[in-house]
Amino acid sequence: MITTEKGGRNMLERNQMHDYQVRGVQHIIENECAALFLDCGMGKSATTLTAIKELIDNCIISNVLIIAPKRVAEVTWKDEIANWEHLNGLTISVIAGTAKERQEAMKKKADIYTIGRDNIVWLVTELGGVKLPYDMVVIDELTSFKNSSSKRFRALRKVRKFIPRVVGLTGTPSPNGLIDLFAQMYLIDQGQRLGKSITAYRDRFFRPDKRNGDIVYTYALKSPQEETEQQISNLISDITISMKADDYLKMPDRMFLYDYVELPPKAMEAYRTFEREQVIELINSDEPLTAASAAALSNKLQQMAGGQVYDADRKVIDVHDEKIEKLKEILEASNGEPVLVAYAFKHEQARIMDALKEFKPRKLETAQDIADWNEGKVPLMVAHPASVGHGINIQKGGHILVWFGNTWSLELYQQFNARLYRQGQMKPVMIHHIVAKNTIDEKIIKALEGKKQTQDGLMQSIKELMEFYSKK
Repeated sequence: MITTEKGGRNMLERNQMHDYQVRGVQHIIENECAALFLDCGMGKSATTLTAIKELIDNCIISNVLIIAPKRVAEVTWKDEIANWEHLNGLTISVIAGTAKERQEAMKKKADIYTIGRDNIVWLVTELGGVKLPYDMVVIDELTSFKNSSSKRFRALRKVRKFIPRVVGLTGTPSPNGLIDLFAQMYLIDQGQRLGKSITAYRDRFFRPDKRNGDIVYTYALKSPQEETEQQISNLISDITISMKADDYLKMPDRMFLYDYVELPPKAMEAYRTFEREQVIELINSDEPLTAASAAALSNKLQQMAGGQVYDADRKVIDVHDEKIEKLKEILEASNGEPVLVAYAFKHEQARIMDALKEFKPRKLETAQDIADWNEGKVPLMVAHPASVGHGINIQKGGHILVWFGNTWSLELYQQFNARLYRQGQMKPVMIHHIVAKNTIDEKIIKALEGKKQTQDGLMQSIKELMEFYSKK
């Protein structure tokens, strides 16, 4: 049943929560340190807020700090409270803006305080660097703290022992493998399950993988890998709930479509010449191939495949229009349905905005942009995947997504797709990929289809090019 707020707005009732959400609520209530690894779209925010409401109502806690990506901290949690009838009454203060505005927001009396993850170091410092005045801390998108050397991790680690309750939320706990799990779980249980140091964790469960002499770039699970993975899983199972959307949600169909374009002969010749010159330079270099040098080459090749490149002075040079024309075709075929477009480089955004004015494009930047999109007021929304990540709800505004510029990042790819393919989506989701034939685009798609992590797919593709040209 849907109730109606006095202002005429439809609100969800608690009895409309899924069974797995009810289980998640109990998990948070019963465990002072808890992890919820739930797929995108499974309602982590509503689950957590319901648990918070019960803990406050039962006088177990009096206030909560929620740490989240910037836009999620400023918009999503507040919106989620407004969506549910049983959460009415929870008060929220958003710690954002200038230093003065953040200080004022901290002083406001509220049940919940939200803050962007980039401001957590500031907050800890502002509060004296010893203790936080909150009974509970929720880390929304726990993977943001996967790097144990980062400032944000070290800041939270310093005050962790003074926090009575901690909840960690994410859909992808190990985007680059289980090595990422250590720092995240440490913030939840202070190292009780996976150890007190990353070194000890590595030595126990991993072996060096990719290396150059004494320098180890990546680590792989000790053999047999499945047994090691199960060991880690067993250690954290008492405080962790992990669920996949496909197992619990009835979702509409999702279609992956590949729209291939051929570069004109002149553009293809320029692409091949550049590729050969750059790869040969890498082959002849005294330095070993690094992730940075591989990424730099890939970026240049992606730009050429997309139709524009930066020159040495950061001026944009046109190479071809094939992708723009294909995007136009997709938009025309959508028959007025709103379309969300992902770009990889800033000049791609500018080009789309300029070339497709007839479709009234808009950049996704503000909360108002999100609201207008969800109300069906934006025919063409252009966004960088990194800016529309975790927790942004835009599934109500459309069901067609186009990857104009493709990404190596499996995590970014899955997260962006999940902005439309998630709970609440009513139509089949169509995910288009505009792919330039015989270019780096095809290698990116292959890596994503094989669910290869960023560095693995990228490094492998550049190594293959180096092997190809070294034989010539």
